[in-house]
Amino acid sequence: MTEHLDENEDEAFGVTETLVDEVLEAVEAGDAAQLDQLLDPLHPADIAHLIEQVDASERRDLLNVWNGIDGDILSELDDGIREEIIENLAPSQLADAVRDLESDDVVDLVEYLDEEQQEAVLGALEGADRVVVEKALAYPEESAGRHMQVEVVQAPEHWTVGQMIDYLRSEDVELPDQFYHVILVNPRIKPVAYVTLGRVLSARRDTPLRDIAEESFRTFNIEDPVGDVAHAFNHYHLISAPVVDNDDRLVGVITIDDAMILLDEEHEEDILRLAGVGEGSLTDTVIETTKQRMPWLAVNLITAVLASGVIGLFEDAISAIVALAVLMPIVASMGGNAGTQSLTVAVRAIATRDLTGSNVWRVIRRELLVGAVNGVLFAVVLGIFGFAWFGSPMLGVVLAAAMIINLVVAGLAGTGIPVILEKLGIDPALASGAFVTTMTDVVGFFAFLGLASVVLL
Repeated sequence: MTEHLDENEDEAFGVTETLVDEVLEAVEAGDAAQLDQLLDPLHPADIAHLIEQVDASERRDLLNVWNGIDGDILSELDDGIREEIIENLAPSQLADAVRDLESDDVVDLVEYLDEEQQEAVLGALEGADRVVVEKALAYPEESAGRHMQVEVVQAPEHWTVGQMIDYLRSEDVELPDQFYHVILVNPRIKPVAYVTLGRVLSARRDTPLRDIAEESFRTFNIEDPVGDVAHAFNHYHLISAPVVDNDDRLVGVITIDDAMILLDEEHEEDILRLAGVGEGSLTDTVIETTKQRMPWLAVNLITAVLASGVIGLFEDAISAIVALAVLMPIVASMGGNAGTQSLTVAVRAIATRDLTGSNVWRVIRRELLVGAVNGVLFAVVLGIFGFAWFGSPMLGVVLAAAMIINLVVAGLAGTGIPVILEKLGIDPALASGAFVTTMTDVVGFFAFLGLASVVLL
């Protein structure tokens, strides 16, 4: 079992270190046939992952030898790598790569291109497809209209299963490569219901489509934020959903694969912002990574100076009782960790729409009680620890009291600060960490050193 795990520990969805080495060897040898043999069996996502594993010079050499890059692979690439590769593709190569993509995937690629490359891609599309892409690009970047695909299978609401099956089998009908629902529309092309393909195929031919429609049916407006759409997909377990214009007419559809990609991107963004690294990735350059991290390191420096200022207020107490300098980092560190725990839960709940105005006070009360209980438990431990180390019972009492205060404040700040920032229209994932850490440091130092000054001096 151990050998099996060791052998596969570096495997990532079909991409192994051995495969990467073999590809690089073929690139170095200029062996295009060997590259085709290695890469052709792979899924586009695996090829994209492999391309992301090598450095920039190796990527350039790979693309110079191998001409197999296509739109499906480009769609799977990290944004930074995709822009790098697109810059190195001739306009004709780029046009060939995206010609067979669905409209939403073409839009996703085209929006990152410069004017010359955009024109090359749009020029390679058929007239109707070009109009669709240009219209989608006119919608706001984070809207449902920008991310929908216009390839939709629709049918009049009065049709039967037999009529639908005959329509789907007709040679004159061009169907999307993948679709999940048949959308039923009224004479105004307003979607009124949808039917899964499974129900169409399993029902009798004379069954009206309306009789086997899904209860989960709902529509989204072209201007709806994609974040809300993605959360609705997750909350209501949707597979696909129609997108309508401002007159409620059917204009496109959003499918579960796109919705989950959007949701995953939102969650990934929240995780990165919690750490103050913006939208960074492993493929960013040193300069890009530095620019992303520097602002929040600067904020952290300012907050650290503020915490140091609090310590400076009690310089005489620290000089008189050296043990205070030894013990005060414990209080601040415990508060910081407790605050981060509450903060992470709160930011995640805000992102998933679980933390709302109707339950926020219940959640804050819970975090206060959790902080108080943990504070008491660790206060007992640290009180005994302080007494045993320095032989001063009152020092143990001060340490215990400061611990309780800081953990209660940590629970309050970890939940309350993200909620307040969200109400102010500030991204809580991006800004909460610095404020919570500052509060727990300041309160921790002030409570411990202040109580020590009153009780021990």
